[in-house]
Amino acid sequence: MKIALLRRFVALVEHDLHAPRTADALGIPLASLYTSIDKLEEEVGHPLLTRAKAGWTLTPAGSLLLDEARQRIAESPAPTEKQTGPAGGKAKASKGKGRTPAVKGQPKPYKKRQGR
Repeated sequence: MKIALLRRFVALVEHDLHAPRTADALGIPLASLYTSIDKLEEEVGHPLLTRAKAGWTLTPAGSLLLDEARQRIAESPAPTEKQTGPAGGKAKASKGKGRTPAVKGQPKPYKKRQGR
């Protein structure tokens, strides 16, 4: 079982089974959270949550997994933060025969009208 999936499951339970609030707290899309829970349920083989219009509730299998997930998270090393570098690279000049920027002080070339 991946620790990241367990962390998302525990975070969902800690946010009172409120998925949008959990996704905002984790900084992930809501669809990604739903997918993570579905993958975890598939891996366990039992439904972890009962989904209803009134709200979500934890199943007995979910409460058992919650205890085990908290133990595994406590035993695992802390997650490493992603290194953020500068976005994008330096723009490069075109070496082809494309358009050149207008030079200050020179008149724009006259565009001939297309004949019919």
